[in-house]
Amino acid sequence: MAVSARNLFAWMLVGLLVVGAFAAEEAEAEEGDEEVKISTGINCDDGLLIPLWPGTDDMSMGDRFGRGLLYGVLMLWLFIGVAIVSDKFMESIETITAQEKEVAVQDPRTGKTQIIIVKVWNETVANLTLMALGSSAPEIMLSVIEIWAKGFYAGDLGPGTIVGSAAFNLFMIIGLCMYVIPDDEVRKIKHLRVFIITATWSVFAYVWLYLILGAISYGEVHSWEGIVTFLFFPATVYTAFVADRRMFFYKYLDKKYRAQRGVIVQSEKADVENRADEKFKDFDDDMDPALAEFERNRREYINAMKRIRLENPDIALIDLETKAREEVMAKGPKSRAYYRAQATRKMAGKEDAKKAFSRQLQADADAEKAALSQEEAELAASLEKKEDGVCRIMFDPPHYTVMESVGTFEVTIIREGGDMSQTIQVDYKTEDGTASHEGDYIEAIGTLTFGPGETQKMVTLEVLDDDVFEEDEHFYIRISNLRRKDGKPFKEIEVEADDGKKSMQAATQMGTPHMATIMILDDDHSGIFGFEDGEAEIVESVGTYELEVKRISGARGKVGIPFSTEDGTAKEGTHYEAQEGELMYENEETSKTISIAITDEESYEKSLIMYVSIGEPRHISEGIEGEGVDYSELDNKNPEELTEEEKIALLGRPCLGANSRIQIRIKESKEFKNSVDKMMQKANNSMVVGSSSWLGQFSDAFTVQAEDEDDEEEGEEGEEKMPSCGDYIMHFLTLPWKLVFAFIPPTAIYNGYPTFVIAIIFIGGCTAIIGDVAGHLGCFINLKDCVNAIAFVALGTSVPDTFASKTAAIEDETADASVGNVTGSNAVNVFLGIGIAWTMAAVYWEAQGKVFIVPVGSLGFSVTIFCIEALLAIAILMIRRTPAVGGELGGPKIFKTISAAIFVFFWVFYVAISALEAYGVINPGF
Repeated sequence: MAVSARNLFAWMLVGLLVVGAFAAEEAEAEEGDEEVKISTGINCDDGLLIPLWPGTDDMSMGDRFGRGLLYGVLMLWLFIGVAIVSDKFMESIETITAQEKEVAVQDPRTGKTQIIIVKVWNETVANLTLMALGSSAPEIMLSVIEIWAKGFYAGDLGPGTIVGSAAFNLFMIIGLCMYVIPDDEVRKIKHLRVFIITATWSVFAYVWLYLILGAISYGEVHSWEGIVTFLFFPATVYTAFVADRRMFFYKYLDKKYRAQRGVIVQSEKADVENRADEKFKDFDDDMDPALAEFERNRREYINAMKRIRLENPDIALIDLETKAREEVMAKGPKSRAYYRAQATRKMAGKEDAKKAFSRQLQADADAEKAALSQEEAELAASLEKKEDGVCRIMFDPPHYTVMESVGTFEVTIIREGGDMSQTIQVDYKTEDGTASHEGDYIEAIGTLTFGPGETQKMVTLEVLDDDVFEEDEHFYIRISNLRRKDGKPFKEIEVEADDGKKSMQAATQMGTPHMATIMILDDDHSGIFGFEDGEAEIVESVGTYELEVKRISGARGKVGIPFSTEDGTAKEGTHYEAQEGELMYENEETSKTISIAITDEESYEKSLIMYVSIGEPRHISEGIEGEGVDYSELDNKNPEELTEEEKIALLGRPCLGANSRIQIRIKESKEFKNSVDKMMQKANNSMVVGSSSWLGQFSDAFTVQAEDEDDEEEGEEGEEKMPSCGDYIMHFLTLPWKLVFAFIPPTAIYNGYPTFVIAIIFIGGCTAIIGDVAGHLGCFINLKDCVNAIAFVALGTSVPDTFASKTAAIEDETADASVGNVTGSNAVNVFLGIGIAWTMAAVYWEAQGKVFIVPVGSLGFSVTIFCIEALLAIAILMIRRTPAVGGELGGPKIFKTISAAIFVFFWVFYVAISALEAYGVINPGF
């Protein structure tokens, strides 16, 4: 497509040169008999910066063709330069509009105030101000500079370029975008209210031009008319903003399309897509638009993360975040600046914005991984025992749990660290807790001696067994009176504490813990079974939740406990896997677990409830000595015949405790939620990666980038493509421009504002040269400025927009970036380009007591033709929204072909009829 556009440009240039050369010969012959000099609309004066090439009074056809060819090629090169500096301008705009702020909004669903991250610039306002200014800057600057260069006299080149550019944008660009969409696919405008507003203003802008020239004050422009023209620009922005935010009466208009706003249903990978899509509640009509947009973006990230996780379950969290950001940014709607910068970068042989963005994301991920690894290393280092030169004596482990029938068991005291060459002694003694040494255990008192190099000593303790049912009990053993065996004091050494403070301390000390706890489990009862708590909270990412069922106050005999899961708000098969069965406790076994598989839906917010219940325990007698009585035999006896011993034995049958039913609340994964929140902090970042330093800009200027082919397969993305011969040619053609514009401040400085200002100054300089060259070209080939503007200059300034809109039409899921922005840009062209220029001139002449004269001539006729065709084009776009086609762009092949052909005809007819009128071939009479 790029090749065909360049061919069109080249053939138009050659055609203009040949026709112009012959026309100039005929014009000279006719002018030989005329004595009276009249204005022909051909500019043969010196330019603002470039003087006219001498010798224009007597040029042969060959001279005219040669000079025209030279100046035509120079204009092409200047257009490339403007496109490249516009890339820097767009980078600054993208950086400025990507700025974010925190705002507090109230969620009408919950009534809670929520802090959200939103863009400082409203999308509609940004598109109609900075974005439109960026794409229209050459035309606006050309109009303003032309007025100044001509001494505040009216010119044809600036206004003609604005009208011609509007015609090319509306007819040729939209016609191309209609056709490049694959067959039977459609792109529909999402912000229809905003499109209707901007379309109305764009047509009114040119109607207003005709009114102030032909109706209000024929051929004159007064200062108030220029000021009002300029004030229509903020009016356009405000009315579009009102429509976008559904303010005033817009909130009462039809809302049927809101449910589909921003939602595109994909037919491919349906299984993964459906499993990944989280079920969200619909937005309320009265929800704050900023909150709705924030929630919409968050949902996109959540679904992207879930989809990627389903396709690659083992992906690391950081890589998951990176891929989700890349996918959402790549699939989501992009700004006009992104597509304009993409088109310019391809033309100039610079790095593709998508590749640069992916590279930046990968660099950020690598930096985050490195930081995480460093944190883990620091944490591991902090957990390591610090060797401070002190020898310590302590229990290891500090807790012991034994059955009442255990008899004897050992506890361990260790010595570690420092100098172990000394023989040391330490006393130990048991202490009562709930267990008493008079009936539950044997009191132990003694002294341990650690010889040189000895690191461990054991103390034997004894528990007394009885047949009395009692609660679980505990007692303690403590070490004290650490000393050297020879009675000498421990030497002191310098010890550094964790906070860095140093002090003199004994070389051998009591460590922590210096007391151990011994828990005695009663095993005379068959046990009380239950959960530790009545409620539990888990996260969905737990995988398999191990729910412990404890057996306390006894562990005698074999017992079976039935269990089952129950639905609450959590449903089996969807949120967890149902479990039902029986836990079998062996003799003296005190704990069993129920394994429940939890489905990880990676929800951003979740709070679901399920239940697990255990039934009455069942004692299983196997006749093994030491496993208790057979309760079934005692149950079969007459209660009056039971002995006292048997009655006491019945009290020890297994039973349920206080917590036989537990409520389990399944919450969202904090890790997943934090990842989404972290990405939302970066969600509004621009895909156009700006420059961070002058060094990087000059380095990029010298780098030759290979042009990406549209049909490049995904599998080849990892292979670096080498630049072709064409890439090198474009690189050396554009190298001077890239070096000059590398002096523009990087976008990293002050959020891109210096880049914005300096870039627009460079654009002004380039357009001033273009205006001079275009005027000289018209002089050489007898081409009037009004025709030159609409047929050649407007085409040159609109080529980057053509490629940008084509890319946007194919890649975006909506038609806003390719169609919706055209109408806004056309309105801005008039209100700024004409409004500023004519206001300057009108004020200048009124200050001298004169009136600013603007010949109606061809401009009035061109505006009239454009307005008629623009209304027809907008009507066609609206008709295409009917079910037969389904959207402004694409559709069935026959419809899109006919529509595109009509739009191309509109542009060709407009250029042809305007040229015929300008040269007097036809006389419309107004």
